[in-house]
Amino acid sequence: MEQMLDQKAGEKAAAKPEKTRHGSEETPLEAFASICGVLVLGLFALTFIFQNFAIPSSSMEKTLLVGDHVLVDRITLAPPTHWAPFVHYRNVQRGDIIVFFKPTVEPNGEHLYLVKRVVGRPGDHIHLVNGTVYLNGVAQNEPQVQVATEPYEYRDDFPAVPPPALSDVTAEWALDLPNHIQNGDLVVPPGYYFVMGDNRPNSLDSRYWGFVPRQNIVGRPLFVYWSFVTPENQYERTGLADHAGFIGHIILHFFDQTRWRRTFHLVK
Repeated sequence: MEQMLDQKAGEKAAAKPEKTRHGSEETPLEAFASICGVLVLGLFALTFIFQNFAIPSSSMEKTLLVGDHVLVDRITLAPPTHWAPFVHYRNVQRGDIIVFFKPTVEPNGEHLYLVKRVVGRPGDHIHLVNGTVYLNGVAQNEPQVQVATEPYEYRDDFPAVPPPALSDVTAEWALDLPNHIQNGDLVVPPGYYFVMGDNRPNSLDSRYWGFVPRQNIVGRPLFVYWSFVTPENQYERTGLADHAGFIGHIILHFFDQTRWRRTFHLVK
């Protein structure tokens, strides 16, 4: 009997390590659940915290180049919430570069994302003289701004010069503009912002379609995570063949036409 008990005890002792070893291994179901958890967290972050955008035009050169891909912070400039008091929120400031929905809808019914720099906050008085911005009566030093080589009165002496009959100024803004002018200054109304591109001669901005409502602001770009040499009119090529052709171009020239120096370039 003792021999039989000793034999059974030995069998149990030998079986124990094997059971422990098998118990530490992850089952396929557990692995699948882990992957799903990571995907859900990643999707949540890309939907509610961060978002990626590609720069399609030269309106912000040389701060942002055509073909820059930026990561946008959707939280900092969002309206504060009571359920997340630990999150850092702040008001939109002058000089912030913001991503927002264009206030006017495109002819095809599309809402465009734009990126510009905030020049005026609610209550600010703004006018331009020969392309120089005067904010609340003070001429602004803007070293990042690309100046025009050829004068254009409406663009450079805004809002003193009325919009031309045939121009890029929207009809709605041409009618509404005089309502916001006081003593030669454009006054930014409550809840709105006046924005402009850094490449002033090549930027269709608040001078052409008006103020940006606070609720249209999506976030602010943090850094460039990838930059690829891209034609400025590439975003206008919407055909399937154009998309396929450009993807093939990227595959062939990924290494020699990626702007490696702009990787992780901070946007400011």
